[in-house]
Amino acid sequence: MTAIASLPPGLIMMVGALFLPLLARRVQPWVVLGLSALSLLLFLLTPAGDYGAVELFGAELSVVRIDSLSRPFGIVFHIAAIVSAIYALHVRDTRQHVSGVFYAGAAIGAACAGDLVTLFVFWELTAISSVFLVWASDNESSYRAGMRYLIIQVTSGVLLLSGAIVQYVETGSLAFDSFVGLEGSEGGLTTAGQLVLVAFGIKCAFPLLHNWLQDSYPKATVTGTVFLSAFTTKLAVYSLCRGFAGFEPLIWVGCTMTLFPIIFAVIENDLRRVLAYSLNNQLGFMVVGIGIGTELAINGTVAHAFCHIIYKSLLFMSMGAVLYRVGTTKATELGGLHKSMPWTTTFCLIGAGAISGFPLLSGFVSKSMIISAAAEHHLFGVWIVLLIASAGVMEHSGIKIPFFAFFAHDSGKRPKEAPWNMLLAMGIAAAGCITLGIAYPLLYALLPFESDYHPYTVTHVVTQLQLLMYACLAFVVLIKLGLYPEEKRATVLDTDWFYRVAAPKVISAMRSGYEAVDSGLRAVFLRGMGAALNTVREGFNETGLLGRTWSTNTMTFWASVLLAASLLVYYL
Repeated sequence: MTAIASLPPGLIMMVGALFLPLLARRVQPWVVLGLSALSLLLFLLTPAGDYGAVELFGAELSVVRIDSLSRPFGIVFHIAAIVSAIYALHVRDTRQHVSGVFYAGAAIGAACAGDLVTLFVFWELTAISSVFLVWASDNESSYRAGMRYLIIQVTSGVLLLSGAIVQYVETGSLAFDSFVGLEGSEGGLTTAGQLVLVAFGIKCAFPLLHNWLQDSYPKATVTGTVFLSAFTTKLAVYSLCRGFAGFEPLIWVGCTMTLFPIIFAVIENDLRRVLAYSLNNQLGFMVVGIGIGTELAINGTVAHAFCHIIYKSLLFMSMGAVLYRVGTTKATELGGLHKSMPWTTTFCLIGAGAISGFPLLSGFVSKSMIISAAAEHHLFGVWIVLLIASAGVMEHSGIKIPFFAFFAHDSGKRPKEAPWNMLLAMGIAAAGCITLGIAYPLLYALLPFESDYHPYTVTHVVTQLQLLMYACLAFVVLIKLGLYPEEKRATVLDTDWFYRVAAPKVISAMRSGYEAVDSGLRAVFLRGMGAALNTVREGFNETGLLGRTWSTNTMTFWASVLLAASLLVYYL
């Protein structure tokens, strides 16, 4: 067992992915499912501890570290991989199966890395493997989005590696531990810590660094988006928990993350992009918990990440089923689908209730921990922001997603229900949302710190129900009065306008200016060369200096000059 424990968790999934192309396409999805299940079994049997010690350049590396923080992330990553594999059983695309299972395995390996070098290796492997889930859509827009995604993710890895190198130079250690409050830090972080924080912030979609998420996730394939929603950003949440718990500036970063997506999600027409903005919002709750840094807050962050992976996957799966059957997730083109897709509608409603934090569903038992941690830490302003953000989640994910997709106006579309494997995957995720909401002690037992927290108090339940009911009332009133933002056939851009619109225009203008200067310089150069050649040509004419006949005396003189110059060069 020690030999197996020394291998990074998820490695069996990554190695198995390399052999998938050798198998028949109808077999590949089942092998992916088997690899994920086998990896989960081995992970559960591996006891806590540090394994796989390796020495590199005089520094001690710990390839595998399984403890109370990495364990819950490893478990939920495996669950997400299994559910995603079931959801993709009908797919016959080798690229998606290889990249999906490899990506999941790399994320699991990263969540159990004990040093920064091992973390960096898996960090970059997640980026390189996941981009193929975007490119698998096989169109120009997905190719461009994938390129932008890859550049940003690789940049994150380069910053992480830079931070690791700086830390090794300064301390001689590559251990992946807390960067907060170290000796020689300025503003709470050393130079290495600042580089690593930016690397984690990119992957966690911090404000102004977030647009890769809305740009790429909706461009991925139906099944690819489910994989993407589970791993990348939650790996960043785990890394922030490990390295920056208690770093107070993260509280305000998280508050910003919870609020700004609400506006864009409300006006967005593409429902998968709405879910991408909603993902930003939910990450904000986790970042706030990390910034607070108390045991209750970290427990809440881990619990919320665990629950979020399941209910967000459920919502992306429901929209994926709509896209698979109808061919679009534009709100302006949907409506009335509950008549022909009742199971998908039901599962979507469960996911919407979970993300909104309805009592008896998973979001309630995790989100309330973070809100309570803010209250216990006497952060009244933060507590208010989180309540407002909770109401916003209800508006765009709890109501807008199911309302415009399955109800609202009747689009007249009557597609078939989703395939059986999609329904099974959604059913498992929906059952998870309900189970975690009711049997919450099972979830709390996995958390890093022991806790006697009880979510189902009168205060918590009544406050949350009032908040949700007022959000529903506001939605109904706005709809009835015609004040709710009209769904329009348009793509909403926020700060990604700078690199999707402004940057190409600036580059185009610079290229036009360069071409004008280049053509002008070429013309001047060619005219100069032409004049020089004409002068030389005229010199060789019969009347030119070099073309006419020279006298014997002149030739003798120049021969003597050349001979004298040769002798001078030789003897000097």
